[in-house]
Amino acid sequence: MMMDRLDAAMEAAISEKRIVGGVLLVCERGETVYARAIGLSDRASGRVMEVTDRFRLASVTKPIATACFMSLVEDGTLSLSDPVTAYLPDFRPRLPDGTAPEITLHHLITHTSGLGYRFLEPETGPYAQAGVSDGMDQPGLSMKENLERIASAPLYFAPGTGWRYSVGLDVMGAVAEAATGQGMQALIDARISRPLGLGSLAFAVPPAADLATPYINATPEPKPLRDGDRPLLWGEGGVTFAPSRVHESASFASSGAGLTGRAEDVMAVFRSLMGHGPAILAPETVAQMMRPQIPPEVMTIRGPGFSFGYGWAIVTDPGLAAAPDPAGMLKWGGVYGHSWFIDPAAARVSLLLTNTAYEGMQGILPAQILAAFYT
Repeated sequence: MMMDRLDAAMEAAISEKRIVGGVLLVCERGETVYARAIGLSDRASGRVMEVTDRFRLASVTKPIATACFMSLVEDGTLSLSDPVTAYLPDFRPRLPDGTAPEITLHHLITHTSGLGYRFLEPETGPYAQAGVSDGMDQPGLSMKENLERIASAPLYFAPGTGWRYSVGLDVMGAVAEAATGQGMQALIDARISRPLGLGSLAFAVPPAADLATPYINATPEPKPLRDGDRPLLWGEGGVTFAPSRVHESASFASSGAGLTGRAEDVMAVFRSLMGHGPAILAPETVAQMMRPQIPPEVMTIRGPGFSFGYGWAIVTDPGLAAAPDPAGMLKWGGVYGHSWFIDPAAARVSLLLTNTAYEGMQGILPAQILAAFYT
């Protein structure tokens, strides 16, 4: 029954031209129970989507990078209570009153630092005015330059007093590089990919047929996503896309949005964190990541009923969330058209990667996939 509902959801998304193509994987207790590719990887050439195709992962990068950061905490290279300035002495963004409060690594990875994202602002916002990159535009921009731009914009609030989705993971990547003397690609390779036997997780890749072509929702069918496109997402904000960014090796390694990879490799990371396959983190570290890390009165971008841990949102009150998600579910998405959830109680992981923004992240399809399991 569940398989039939998943098939119907995927097929409707294609027939109704809400997505061009996608891959859905579902694992339960570490075993794959559903795997399907559907539609086209590239419409112009007619290339059929394959389960092994690669995608621009956008914020699906975040749980992978966070796992990497937590491995540095485990071995004592980093401490989440450390101030950012212990590693990046010049990174001192200020509040509107001119004071420069201490930002800790915990603040960075929980989005409680007071930093922001350009895509959540109108074009007159401080991040837009400073030219900040969200990690998906401005091919060739260096980390050093982006850090300077971020630090020049005012903090939204004093660290630890609020929650705002932000470039904090990108700053955390700069911290990790400074602490280890290694680039983020080398850290992902050593701490995630090699232990799990993965080969596709990369920040910079050459053009290739198996890298899915990105599209954006449009009528009568999705249209190709081009450099400079800025489709509205929430309110006045909109993500500025540059699909070509992943082909420019000089682009900074965005720990918040920059990875490319296959669905099966992303799923391998999730399986490992849930205790199946080779371990990249100790169970107690994963348990810490799965605990709410922000006060219950602080609201995340998902609204009431959600908190935030290390790497993902956490469903704390399904009633307040007004969704079928069970308590304790971990979830997030990616603006190139992705959504995923982990249900620890059911030992279930669902991962949807599509090549169509924003439908695959917050459209009918991800809602129907969730409903296939919980309604």
